[in-house]
Amino acid sequence: MLPTASTTKGRSGPQARPNSFFPYLRRIVKWQQMDIEYTFWQMLNLCTSPKVVYQHTKYHKQTKNQWARDDPAFVVICTLLFSVSLIAYCAAYDHSAGHAVFVVISSLFVHFFLIGAILATFCWFFTNNYLREEAPHSYVVEQRVEWLYAFDVHCNSFFPMFILLYVLQYFLSPLLLAHGFIPLLLSNVLFMVAVSYYHYLNYLGYDVLPFLERTTVFLYPIGVVLVLSPILILSGFNPSRYFMSMYFSQRQYIG
Repeated sequence: MLPTASTTKGRSGPQARPNSFFPYLRRIVKWQQMDIEYTFWQMLNLCTSPKVVYQHTKYHKQTKNQWARDDPAFVVICTLLFSVSLIAYCAAYDHSAGHAVFVVISSLFVHFFLIGAILATFCWFFTNNYLREEAPHSYVVEQRVEWLYAFDVHCNSFFPMFILLYVLQYFLSPLLLAHGFIPLLLSNVLFMVAVSYYHYLNYLGYDVLPFLERTTVFLYPIGVVLVLSPILILSGFNPSRYFMSMYFSQRQYIG
């Protein structure tokens, strides 16, 4: 786990705790050290009561002296669930085993890990450079957002979106992929809710940090989504058909 880099004014270097990132990685292959029950509790509450999850983040900071998780169970279980959903899509819509393997691997590493790392890095940089409060006194320790906490926030925000856009959409796909206004409307509403909820959870993740200010900036993309959605509906754009056709364009009932 990347520790919170703490500096005091008038000092040139950070005062950091011993790096716990590599122990975090080692725990990925040790199921007996993962708190699976707590992870599923977090996943459930991220969909129903997300503020409760971030209230527990405060308790974690008080007991572990870091904002980021020290348990990789959430990432591991997300990866497994995401993989299962991709396999289900390939079983239903793909035509070859080789292409199915490509879809699973590329989606897992690009959509979840690569894009997640890019978004986490952006938020980590943005919050540390533009949203941190100035320390009121020279003796006050300055806190910084941990990169791994930024990735935690992304994973938390991603999970409900995964439920909506991968699980629910899978079961609704016969309707959403059809032609007509109703599938078009439902698809856009589904994506609007999923993307908006992602940004809302992103906001909650950074708003809980007491040393950040103006965190409402993370809610601004929701306004953009609400403006774009009616435009996409009126233009006849069906996001479900579009994104499915990116991987399964050979199937006539998708293209």
